[in-house]
Amino acid sequence: MRWLRDERGAGSILVVAILAAVIGLAALAIPLYSVLVTKRATEGAADAAALAAADVAVGRAPGVICDVAARVAEANAAVLTDCHPDGLVVTVRVERQAAGFAIGAIASAGPPETRP
Repeated sequence: MRWLRDERGAGSILVVAILAAVIGLAALAIPLYSVLVTKRATEGAADAAALAAADVAVGRAPGVICDVAARVAEANAAVLTDCHPDGLVVTVRVERQAAGFAIGAIASAGPPETRP
């Protein structure tokens, strides 16, 4: 019965429990971080695709508006899922996959508005 009152080794069990909790939190945080990084990269791809398409719309670059947007999105490891030219303003939507999630972003670009 004396061994039931002996507290030697209790610190080791506490260290193992804390270590398991830290590893568990890291296992949850790393995929979340990769999704956040992919979200920022997808937003950048949408911005680049919209800017390139707007350059075509205003006549600064040759090509077809949505084809240029698709090529720029692919160059940024994204897929163009939607493209809406509205005069000189172009709105695009791109997507990427990360950790089993479809990450999307929308961007618009065009000349600045002129005020009368």
